[in-house]
This record gives sequence, C-alpha cells and structure tokens, in this order.
Amino acid sequence: MKAWRVHETGEPREAMRLEEVPDPVPGPGEVLVRVRAANVNFPDALLCRGQYQIRPEPPFTPGVELCGEIRALGAGVTGLEPGARVIAPAALPGGAFAELAVVKASTVLPAPDALDDAEAAALHIGYQTGWFGLHRRAALRGGETLLVHAAAGGVGSAAVQLGKAAGATVIAVVGGAEKAAAAAKLGCDIVVDRRTEDFVAVVKEATGGRGADVVYDPVGGEAYTRSTKCVAFEGRIVVVGFTSGTIPTPGLNHALVKNYSILGLHWGLYNAHDPAAIRHCHDELTRLAAEGTVKPLVSERLPLAAAADAVQRVADGTTTGRLVVVPD
Repeated sequence: MKAWRVHETGEPREAMRLEEVPDPVPGPGEVLVRVRAANVNFPDALLCRGQYQIRPEPPFTPGVELCGEIRALGAGVTGLEPGARVIAPAALPGGAFAELAVVKASTVLPAPDALDDAEAAALHIGYQTGWFGLHRRAALRGGETLLVHAAAGGVGSAAVQLGKAAGATVIAVVGGAEKAAAAAKLGCDIVVDRRTEDFVAVVKEATGGRGADVVYDPVGGEAYTRSTKCVAFEGRIVVVGFTSGTIPTPGLNHALVKNYSILGLHWGLYNAHDPAAIRHCHDELTRLAAEGTVKPLVSERLPLAAAADAVQRVADGTTTGRLVVVPD
C-alpha cells in the first residue's frame, strides 16, 4: 500500500515521504480499515517536527484521525463487522495518511450517516475537544458569551458551532478578511479581525464591560494573555493548544484578583480515564449532525499525494476550515 512516512523529523513538506510499504495486519484487539478520508490536524505538523507529546520512533506515518471502512478484525474483537463505515483516532506509529491503517477496536465509533466521509473524518477530535472543553470543563450555559480564538480554523469552527448549539452568544477572533467571512457564515454573532481590531475592546463593548464568560483558546501566546483582560467575573479560560508556538505563563495572582478559572483540556486522556464519556459525546455529536446543527467546515478535499503539502499549510496557519485527505 501507499503511506506517508517520516524518517527524520522536520517541517512536514520535507519530512514526509510517500512510500510503498507492506499492508498492515491487525493484532489482538485491533481493526484493519481502508482509509476513506483522513483529516489534517495541527498535531500532525507537531508529529513531523518531533514536538508532539507523543513521539513515535521513526519511521512513522502521521495522520491522527480517519473515517474508514472495516476490512478485517484482529483476535478477540467483537461487536464490529467488516464493511462498516467508522471513525477512529489513528494508532500511531501507523497513522491515517495511508491507504490502510490499523486502529484500536476500543476507539472505533460509527460514522454519522448525516456526514460524508470527509466531514465524518473531521468530526472526531476537533468536535470532541470542543464538546469536552465547553461542556465538561467550562460548563457553558445558554445566554453566556463565548469568545473563540482561531474561529475559522478546524478546532475553532467546531467550538463556534457547539457554542451556538448551546445557546451562547459567540464572538469570533480570526486573522484576515477571508477567515472573517468564513466565521460569519458559521453563524458567529460578532466577528473580530485581530489584524485590524482589538478584540479586548470589542468584547468589553459587546458585553457592557462584563467580559466573556468562556474563552476557548487553541492559540496561546498573545491570544491568551489578552484574553485575561476581557474575561468575566467567574469566567473560564479553556486552554486547548498553542498554535501560535508560544506557551503563555499565567499570572495566577491575576486569576485570583479577577476571580476567573484557567482550565486545561487534554482530550486524549478521556480515552484512558473515561471512555464511556467519549461514546456519550459521540452520541451527542451524531444527534447534532443529524439535526444539521453541526457540520464540519471542510474547505478542501485532497488526494493522498497532497498530504504533505496540506500538513504544511495547516502548520503555517494559511488554511480555513478543514483540509481532508481522500485516498484514491
């Protein structure tokens, strides 16, 4: 089969190589799937750079989530059938940027019928992260104000849709006119182009000086630092990632004086500590997808040969919505 592999870490466009490799074989508790679509995530770039919290030994295949069709079951796997259309996180070092992949049977979920392959591939990690961040960690309530950074990106757009589904007023922060237009189409109540506007001032004006009840931050750096200036009394800042490349150092005295919470979210830990919650979240997301309330913003569907370039573009922050690799 064809698979992208990283032999030496570096920038995705240089580090990833498309190669012919033997077909993988599922072991006990594993499932072999034909990859129908593989969503491109920022962690894929971090994997290529050797900067992700999980660091598989080279050579490895990036691609952290997929939609696929079950081809074969490993020993001891029950409750799944060949031919079923499913979604799952990849089981590194054998990631999703390949024609075939092996995943853990315990992580396999049915692909929502309301979504096509590319949309289903983009539903899992980003939307699960958003749901856990907004509901389990921040306890977002209807009528509250939600501030979303990088709102036109894959992670941010998921949070926007989930925030609107929860009845929140959503203020989106984006970079550039094209991304502002995309955020507006998602249904954001207010869109702020950080290149030309001060989101702190906009949030304060929109909330009568109260501030945002929940801040959803996958960016870090200056986005986080400035968010502390417009978070509400008893507000919650959900730290999702650091696409800016800068990990902020919170001023805990500031959190004390302003009485807000800083909440970390590592979604992957729920697979180990509360897998039932993962399934419950998937059921909720499937329901919302069937209602048309959530629908991944897939901006491009690309062939397998374009995977390295797609990962690089996501790393560079030049994309809107999701790029999804659809193998031939």
